[in-house]
Amino acid sequence: MTGTGAGVEAGAQAARARALAVLRVRSRALAVALLPAAVAVVLLAGVSTDHLVGPFWQAARWVLIPVAALVLLAAGAVALVVARARPAVSPTVPVAEESAPDLYRMVRDLADRLDVPAPSAIALTPDCDSWLEDRTHPAHGPPADVRPRRRAYGTPDEHDETTGIRGLHRRGVAAPVLVIGSPFLWWMRVGELRAVLAPVVAGTGPSAHPDIAAARRFVRGLDAAVAVSSDPARCLLTRVGCAGLGWVARLLLRSCREHAAEMERGVAAAAAERAQTVDYGLRIVAQEQVGLAYAGWDRLLTRVALPAWRMGRWPSRLDAGVVAALTELSRRDRLAEGFASRLGERPACDLLEEPGAVDEAASLLAARLFHGGPAETGPDWAPVDWREYPEEVVDRKWRVDAARLHRVLDALGVGRPQGPAARGPEPPAPDGPTLSRILDHLTTPPQPTPPDPASPAPSPHPEAPGTPYGDVGHGGDGDDVGHGGGGDDGVYGDDGDDVSEAAAVLAAGITAELAREEAAAPPGRDAPDAAGQGSDPALWDDGTLPLFPLQPPRTGRELLADHVTAMVCCAAMDTAGAIPGLDWLDGPSLLLHGRRATDLTPRVLRLVEDGDPAPLREWLVETGIRPEKPVRLV
Repeated sequence: MTGTGAGVEAGAQAARARALAVLRVRSRALAVALLPAAVAVVLLAGVSTDHLVGPFWQAARWVLIPVAALVLLAAGAVALVVARARPAVSPTVPVAEESAPDLYRMVRDLADRLDVPAPSAIALTPDCDSWLEDRTHPAHGPPADVRPRRRAYGTPDEHDETTGIRGLHRRGVAAPVLVIGSPFLWWMRVGELRAVLAPVVAGTGPSAHPDIAAARRFVRGLDAAVAVSSDPARCLLTRVGCAGLGWVARLLLRSCREHAAEMERGVAAAAAERAQTVDYGLRIVAQEQVGLAYAGWDRLLTRVALPAWRMGRWPSRLDAGVVAALTELSRRDRLAEGFASRLGERPACDLLEEPGAVDEAASLLAARLFHGGPAETGPDWAPVDWREYPEEVVDRKWRVDAARLHRVLDALGVGRPQGPAARGPEPPAPDGPTLSRILDHLTTPPQPTPPDPASPAPSPHPEAPGTPYGDVGHGGDGDDVGHGGGGDDGVYGDDGDDVSEAAAVLAAGITAELAREEAAAPPGRDAPDAAGQGSDPALWDDGTLPLFPLQPPRTGRELLADHVTAMVCCAAMDTAGAIPGLDWLDGPSLLLHGRRATDLTPRVLRLVEDGDPAPLREWLVETGIRPEKPVRLV
């Protein structure tokens, strides 16, 4: 036996041994449930044979028979829930064989080379990962057909009805679904994708073994039962029963957790050993592309897609954007420039009949998973093409942020008349929405308003009418802004001392304004909550776990810097002929005279953090931007 064959057999034997250990846990649980009933049967049989008679045995029968019946009922209920509860299924984009015959043909040829069953179906996930997912549970519909193959995993005879594929087919057990990361299809070449999928497809062999399949079904059923017992939307009586169900399911999960983990390690080891014979050298190169695709995908989501999602638009060609982003990376980074030479080969997305439609479906699913957007398009949730992105997203984002910044300045009284006139309705600032207004406020420390004898005494509470955002100079983080209180670290927490008082007040106002806008947003448009689930509960009907948000909450300083940058960009577009642009790696960008403005961010940070406008004013003069001219806002 060769080294690879020995490794495959060793991994398979270890996985089967652990699967039997998991099934023994199930058998012991069944034995414990049947033990009271067995004792009750013995006691009843003793009456007919004139044994076990007398007051003691009669009392034992009266006590044990009801207990046995209750235990049987409870065990039957637990077994029914474990068998019928719907396990978690990852949200994916299904790919029918009619829409990707070449892809299915490649996967089946790969399975033939590995001598394992072919996956029953193929689906795409908007992530840089690939795996096998069993969807043969009754709640997921009838099992898919499994075609007879030459030989089952680890069985030398194709006529073996115990573990062979023909016996598997007769019992109606389906092969798992192959889930492929959609960025792989667009960035990788056909040969690279085949090499990356080889270890994954090899995992269908262990899935065909009856013991491993039964152990996996048992563990998934227990996990689904725990999820059912944790559902809070139940009456009191049902919650009591679910509490007992959850306790039993968790106890069984703890008993078989180590065996299940070792079983999966054995399956993975056997699959990896079996895949050594397929495109080994190419797979080493393809693994580099996996890491590169992951980096480009993460950058595209956080820098490019997230601003559009927050504006109510979702880019409809995210996977095509990955190719553009990684191509740009290879142009900028000398370490990655060799990767661009492979773009002349056939991309894996050519295996799809309509790659554009698949890309759009995967992009919408990515928006739902990572942002919580609705499942259907609408007036406030519409797709955007990359050619329209600068105008539809970048320009609108900058003008919305600039308008919010000026609303906060109006609320804080910056530029408003002092004295009795200040107590009337808030008029717009006399100098209008200009960049100079921002520069002057962040440069000059705010002067205290002279007390007016006719005005009432200032309120000691943070919600005093004089400051619409409360005691913003001494509030806590975002949740405490506008309510006073909090610690002594300022609105920025630990880095509150890094900005001036004027910047701290303005940042606190922007944070409070954003909080109010998010609270007033219509359902289906708000960002994901702390768990990352978002506002579309229908997405999670399949039992999938929620994903975490793409970015942590932004600090007040970051929000202020973003809004000041947006105001500078608006002034550049309205007074210097600049245009909005899209940088595939950094997101929204400003194009001045056909070149990207790369030196703006440090100058804005100098203004926000130090209150020094000199570097920014010098840059404005060099680029011909007129800060005193009013700009157009949304």
